[in-house]
Amino acid sequence: MNYLKTLKWLIPFAFTYILVVNFWVSYQAKNSIYNTISETPKNKVGIVLGASKYTSNGYINLYYKYRLEAAISLYKAGKIEFILISGDNSRKEYDEPTDFKKDLIARGVPGCKIYLDYAGFRTLDSMARAKQIFGLNSATIISQKFHNERALYLANHFNINAVAFNAKDIGGRYGIKTKIREYLARTKASTDVLFNVGPKFLGKQIKII
Repeated sequence: MNYLKTLKWLIPFAFTYILVVNFWVSYQAKNSIYNTISETPKNKVGIVLGASKYTSNGYINLYYKYRLEAAISLYKAGKIEFILISGDNSRKEYDEPTDFKKDLIARGVPGCKIYLDYAGFRTLDSMARAKQIFGLNSATIISQKFHNERALYLANHFNINAVAFNAKDIGGRYGIKTKIREYLARTKASTDVLFNVGPKFLGKQIKII
């Protein structure tokens, strides 16, 4: 009986907490997030948050495609000078940063303007390492809006004065599923901030010049 009583108040509390966190993560980003290149402030570095190039059925991942296009547009418009790609390279055969770099170079971005963070396993790692490894005090984050809002929340925690540019989003069933998962990702991010969780790996500092 005590277990059932605990469950009765725990479930509404958890549900409320998830909703409050989701609202706050969106609210704190509202003045730092941009949809048009002309209005986006200039920054030395743009941080592209990683994504797999292909989906499980072998098609191009549109999240990847649209983040790539956003980074290229910002670079060519002079809104960023360098591009830091932060993604997952936890397995030899899986290398998000290198995929992005190859495609950026193929689209005209010089290789010397591209830096890779192979240990951006999740957004917290990407933001923490941007500060502690790459020494960034400011940056333009590049991803879809739902992801940018969480990244800005974490960037603020790690004392990065960041803005974000929204890459084109994805609708339909896949987009809805991603946004539902985002509720849980934001809840996890809030608990990580609360308990001051750090990145999985650090390492020697790399200066972006």
